[in-house]
Amino acid sequence: MKSPLPTLKQLILPGLVFQSVVIAGGYGTGRELVEFFLSIGPAQGLWAMAMATLLWSAVAMATFEFARMTRSFDYRALMKNLMGPGWVAYEVAYLGMLLLVLAVVAAAAGEIVRDTFGLPYPLGVGFMMCLVGFLTLKGSELIERVLTVWSILLYVTYAVFAGWAVLRFGPQMAEALRSPATGDANWALSGVRYAGYNIGILPAILFVLRNHRSRSVTLGAGLLVGPLAMIPALLFYIALLGAWPEALDRAVPAAAVLEALGSPLFRGLFQLVLLGTLVETGTGLIHAVNERIAHGFEAGERPFPSWGRPAVAAVLLLLGSGLSAFGLVDLIARGYGLMTWIFLLVFVLPVLTLGSWRIATSRDR
Repeated sequence: MKSPLPTLKQLILPGLVFQSVVIAGGYGTGRELVEFFLSIGPAQGLWAMAMATLLWSAVAMATFEFARMTRSFDYRALMKNLMGPGWVAYEVAYLGMLLLVLAVVAAAAGEIVRDTFGLPYPLGVGFMMCLVGFLTLKGSELIERVLTVWSILLYVTYAVFAGWAVLRFGPQMAEALRSPATGDANWALSGVRYAGYNIGILPAILFVLRNHRSRSVTLGAGLLVGPLAMIPALLFYIALLGAWPEALDRAVPAAAVLEALGSPLFRGLFQLVLLGTLVETGTGLIHAVNERIAHGFEAGERPFPSWGRPAVAAVLLLLGSGLSAFGLVDLIARGYGLMTWIFLLVFVLPVLTLGSWRIATSRDR
């Protein structure tokens, strides 16, 4: 009898890895949750999160099955099979989002190390760069293991964070949920905007599908992407309700709740876990670029040089670190808004139309 463990791994690994890659740019500091959800009203933000979860799952199902069907396990191969010569538009968008997210990651790492541990800002940036460079050098298998283990640790930490906040600030949270929506609140649009810029990096994790052979398993894995990636965000959002409305004005909103809880030990632990998520995201995004370049070398029947992976990582991290000078709040408020509509146009729309049509008209191979 075939063991169910390989199938279980195929079902949940893509969602855990996507959550690992998306977290630092999606909700690691809490600033993104404020920008897209909490700012339109606490209750309305929950509806927006539900909309984003549905869109994540729908796009993941179509993307994963199209990738499995065409054996496209890097973003270049996927987009060439999907859009032909138009794939270049996606690569330009991906590289733009990569640098933007790396800038957010670098800025967040510097601020966390400075504000929590009293160390110089550049030390946080340098720490992140070294760990990302090390992981990208080691390749897919180690990256999969590290991202999965750290994701489990993240779930536990966020669950404790949310539970503690509920016990401490339950009445304030209930009052926050009764607050009226802001004048320009549109929870459906906010959910689409949030999902749009995050889902654009979904092709970065296609390397986890290389052992998929069944359409049903691949579609199931795609369906689970939304919930697996959004559960930590929901736990974080619940905790932020305990600092409503003060959290709206904080560059790192999590700090407002951690300070209110009054536990230096838990605050330090939480920030260490958060630093790990920043490394996760930087590693996943840069690894996707390395896989794309490596497959290009393979197509030309040439080996990818051993120094290539760390060199690519170093260049991208240096560029991202330079952009971090614009500041965390401005990067998220302005940069993410623009990338949302670009990815909806060059990735989400094609995969939900052309990709879904080709899946529906093909046999499961």
